[in-house]
Amino acid sequence: MKIRKQILAAAILCVVSCLAWLGLNEYYEPPAPLRVFPAISYGELMALARTGKLASVALSGQVAQAVTTDGKVTVAAIPEDTHPADALVMAGVDVRAVPRQRPSTLVSLTPWIPTLLMFAIIGWSMASSGGRGGMRAFGRSRARRLVPGAGRITFDDLAGIDGAKADLTEVVDYLRRPETFTGLGGRIPRGILLIGPPGTGKTLLAKAVAGEAGVPFFTVSGSDFVEMFVGVGASRVRDTFKTARKNAPCIVFVDEIDAMGRSRGAPAVGSDEREQTLNQMLVEMDGVADASDVILIAATNRPDVLDPALLRPGRFDRQVVVPNPDLAGRADILRVHMRKISISPAVDQAALAKTLARGTPGFSGADLANLVNEAALCAARGKATTVAAEDFETARDRQLLGAERRTLAMTDEERSLTAYHEAGHALCAVREPSSDPVHKATIVPRGRALGLVVRLPETDRLSLSLERIEADLTVAMGGRAAEMAVFGERKVTTGAQGDIVTATLLARQMVTSWGYSEKLGAVHYPGDGESAFLGRVPGSAGGVISDETARIIDEEVRRIIDAAKARAMALLKRDMDVLHALAAALIERETLSGDEIRRIAGAAPGEMPNG
Repeated sequence: MKIRKQILAAAILCVVSCLAWLGLNEYYEPPAPLRVFPAISYGELMALARTGKLASVALSGQVAQAVTTDGKVTVAAIPEDTHPADALVMAGVDVRAVPRQRPSTLVSLTPWIPTLLMFAIIGWSMASSGGRGGMRAFGRSRARRLVPGAGRITFDDLAGIDGAKADLTEVVDYLRRPETFTGLGGRIPRGILLIGPPGTGKTLLAKAVAGEAGVPFFTVSGSDFVEMFVGVGASRVRDTFKTARKNAPCIVFVDEIDAMGRSRGAPAVGSDEREQTLNQMLVEMDGVADASDVILIAATNRPDVLDPALLRPGRFDRQVVVPNPDLAGRADILRVHMRKISISPAVDQAALAKTLARGTPGFSGADLANLVNEAALCAARGKATTVAAEDFETARDRQLLGAERRTLAMTDEERSLTAYHEAGHALCAVREPSSDPVHKATIVPRGRALGLVVRLPETDRLSLSLERIEADLTVAMGGRAAEMAVFGERKVTTGAQGDIVTATLLARQMVTSWGYSEKLGAVHYPGDGESAFLGRVPGSAGGVISDETARIIDEEVRRIIDAAKARAMALLKRDMDVLHALAAALIERETLSGDEIRRIAGAAPGEMPNG
């Protein structure tokens, strides 16, 4: 019904515009009879009058309709500020004045039509967007209420964020049994800030708190408060908390609060409106803490830009970090999402989840959910009725490395070079004791890479030892070393670009951040843009290192990479037969599993690499 009214209003506006246009044309165009006669110039008209060839003239505004003595009718345009009546009368011409046509009421209103249309459109848009209340509804809250029981989410639906769930358990206990806390004189934190990278489940965590407690849940985005009109955001904040107090106990969740909670004083467009909105939020949070059972939960991935007044005790009393899940957390999240799809009975879901978790370090909960969904799509593309383990493997590689480029045409020489390059990586990874186990090697192009070697860590890395760093550097330089050992220095390709970038960044961190340089010692040297965070570095001007120190850093980085390249070259030359065998197997089969690589290299399948 509302849509029909809007369509009817739009149609009425169009009709009014058309009528106004027609009236405008009627007013400014000359009458139809004047347009059918031949026209002459004003000079010719006056010449006819002087020679006595004009019988009569009818004057209408700036148009003269003349009748000659021989009965012909013609028209002439009279220039502005010219009054020919007296001259025509003196020449003996019968002059008649024809009154101009008076414009209709519609034509009189024509100049006001654009203004009326503008106000009509603005009023219509206000009324249609605000619903009941018209203009006043523009400052009403945009918060959406989720009723308990409708799509209820609980802590059982979440996995991989056990630490954050434990921090919020007492909030649920308070909402269920407030006397447990108030009887001892304690006060539950009324403002909780969830901090974490995108996709870690901050919104789901807030919904789970409301679902566990069984209380109303109001959700709103920080950008919903900020408008171009000054005062609208503050009005919406007041209305949001007014509605929440009427439904207490309840939870108000503000997603992406950094949209309206940035530090005051920072230059920004529309800062007056944003600061007024933030000031009203601060006032309302103090009121919430004093009065009702309203708990405010906010989420952000930019805590560094928030105003300090938001983070003080009494407003956001507690900050809960929601990080990316660890190895066990990733496996739990994968098992939760696997329950939603049809997996083949032959698949050991627990073992598959653990394997996938090892191969997805740094993935968020949203990334893992997308991986499971991508696996289901892969199975659907293959016309399968259930999802197999290979579909999960394909989905992970597609998400990490990009889609396969089977159509990319490679010459036999390029395939051979790529095979030896990846074989060098794989052999170095098998022979280095501190390297992560090899999962697979392939020469099928993916994304921008012509081939790749995948290593899966047994556990998440919390810190790195010098031994492990040197092993990673050796593996990174193994591809270039294999090309040089087999084809010579003049035949090496640009395929090692990514490996060189990785090794350079790792070596630079060893020198500037981790204290692994004998010449520079355990001193931190800031990189580009880092001095802004660390402040002024002693012994340097404004945090900028000297030219001599920069030269030493470059020399140390070069020394570390050259040492890693030498280790890789020595390792490959000791096992040239294994290198040739791995390359031949890759050329023949394109992809080798970790067990196949270890079997060719002489290690038992599934056995940890050793020297």
